[in-house]
Amino acid sequence: MIEQIEMMVIDSLEQYSRLYMNVFNDEPWYETWSYESAKERLSDLMNTPKFLGFSLYMDDSLIGFIAGNSKRSYHGLTFYVAELCVTSETQGKGYGTKLLHCLENELKQRYTKSLYLLTSSGGLAEAFYKKNGYEINENRVVIKKNL
Repeated sequence: MIEQIEMMVIDSLEQYSRLYMNVFNDEPWYETWSYESAKERLSDLMNTPKFLGFSLYMDDSLIGFIAGNSKRSYHGLTFYVAELCVTSETQGKGYGTKLLHCLENELKQRYTKSLYLLTSSGGLAEAFYKKNGYEINENRVVIKKNL
């Protein structure tokens, strides 16, 4: 099997959208993404200033991607991971970690100072990030208001 990591490109938006919808509509998330809403979300992300994303292919089939964007802060660039998804069939096999490390290596080359992300607490995603050296930032809190 041949693995290949590439920069995400807008020409592959349809592939990314189908993967995103399939992954997040499945366990353990059970969300209700339509193809159109997934495509809109990823199109908006890809058109954000300082966007960066990588896609992972296995034998020419898309199996995952990681994406987000950088923002300037007082101490340099901070990258915000907006999305990381890997097909349900390949989860737990190290592909998410490969994508994460690819992104981290690129960000280091771009002199990015920090990386932030949001994920559900107490689940598999939190355990995945902790396994990869991430820690909960006790100086931040997520605040929400339903409208």
